[in-house]
Amino acid sequence: MLRACSRCGQLHNYGAKCPRVKSRKFTSNEETKLRSLASWQRKRESIKERSFYLCAICKEQGDYRAKDIEVHHIIKLRDYPNGLLDDHNLIALCITHHKQADNGEIDPEYLHKLADIRDGLAEG
Repeated sequence: MLRACSRCGQLHNYGAKCPRVKSRKFTSNEETKLRSLASWQRKRESIKERSFYLCAICKEQGDYRAKDIEVHHIIKLRDYPNGLLDDHNLIALCITHHKQADNGEIDPEYLHKLADIRDGLAEG
């Protein structure tokens, strides 16, 4: 049985996912709860401040323009729930680099190195 897709307007088999639309990854309820904690809000702001509101990757490439900065968990919370407030697991990234990191396009070891540089634990 076919049905009209509400996302792309084409006909698909009933119950089949639309091949033209990327599926959105939703965070688990537990991750959502963790991200709503006041301690996370404070830690996130602290990481941004210590990074001077600059993306760590852009900064290393010599781009010092402030952009929309987000804090990325290098090892995902679902894999390392204790990493919510772990400085070594947190890095400030612009939206573009954050998406790349979430998609596995940026090596986590490289991000850990940048976090160490931010904290003065490694030379930059």
